[in-house]
Amino acid sequence: MTLGRGVVVVVQLDPTFGHEQRGIRPCIVVSDPDITSDQRFPLICVVPITGTPGEGLLYPPLAPGSSGLAKKSFALTDHLRSIDKRRVRRVYGEVSAEEITAIDEGIMVFLGLGNRLPNADESES
Repeated sequence: MTLGRGVVVVVQLDPTFGHEQRGIRPCIVVSDPDITSDQRFPLICVVPITGTPGEGLLYPPLAPGSSGLAKKSFALTDHLRSIDKRRVRRVYGEVSAEEITAIDEGIMVFLGLGNRLPNADESES
């Protein structure tokens, strides 16, 4: 199965634990397509999607339309997760280039690879 970055897929996330997103829900593929298309690597990395509004870099908004989403949604970059490709149930569509860029920014902040959250330094003073 070849799934490019930014593709919206429906995924079975259960079993889960604690605050992890659960159930069958849309997710955005964020793995490199060269890696995901290689049969030696059975995992892909996804970011779950929710309809509940979030604020800040970790929850970029997603528009309905070509993504296959029916309503305005939000990427949960703090729920970044590797899953087996066999969890994918269906392909919906694809998010825009601007949306995948915003998701990348959220992932970088979450993993400590980019700029810190705004006002983070102020709260430490």
